[in-house]
Parts: sequence; C-alpha cells; structure tokens
Amino acid sequence: MAFSETKRRQIYQRTDGKCHLCHKKLAFKNYGVFDARGAWEIEHSKAQANGGTHHLNNLYAACISCNRSKGAGSTQSARSRNGVSRAPYSKAKKERITRKNALIGTLAGMAVGTVFGTPAAILLCGTAGGLIGNNVDPESS
Repeated sequence: MAFSETKRRQIYQRTDGKCHLCHKKLAFKNYGVFDARGAWEIEHSKAQANGGTHHLNNLYAACISCNRSKGAGSTQSARSRNGVSRAPYSKAKKERITRKNALIGTLAGMAVGTVFGTPAAILLCGTAGGLIGNNVDPESS
C-alpha cells in the first residue's frame, strides 16, 4: 500500500525518527531507499498476514533490515532480539515526561529544603531538584 507523505511523517514522528524495533536513527528522506543510510519502511506491528490493519496505531517506522527480518513474527520477539522492550517515544511525549520529571524533582527538592527551615534552602534545593529531574533521560523513566 502506498502511504501519503503526511501519513509517513506521522508514522516517522511517532517514534521520533527511530526504528521501533532496534531504536536506530532513521532518515525521513530515505523512506524505501535500499542501502541508504537511515533507510526505513512502514512496519505493521501486527503483521497483515496475522490480521493486522493499516490503522495508524498498528504502523511504525522500522529500518529495512529489522522490518524484513521480523516478517510475520511478533514485535515483542523482534524487539527482544535487539535488547529493547518498547518503541521509542515521540518528541512530544519525551517533552511531556521531561516537564513532569522537572516538576517532581522541584517538589522533592523543596521538601528536602524544608528540613533546613529557611526559604533560601527551600529555593536552592527546589532548583537543584528541578535541574536533576529535567536531566533525567525520558526514555529511561
């Protein structure tokens, strides 16, 4: 099936331009270009041979080698062969997680700062906690 550029872009951005099976960085311009750096295809998480559909929730970006080696097999098995357990997050989701981590870090830091009992300590610890939370890798959260 031919996918429009708009749909390809949605699928590509869903995993922030990474293969959902091995997390290798893909190049949007190299869609379907064999032997090109970052070449990729649209992969059906549930294979069409097993009743998978063309609905967006079943479509992911995958490097050509991962897509071809997965075939009609399970996504879970393909990911485990590459040492990953889930698809990469989209850029928007990573930003939401980072903001949440920063807020949690700020609140935790402020709680620690109250032990010292001064507004300066609360502010300093809250700032430090926010910075630490902001620097946590969203993919590891």
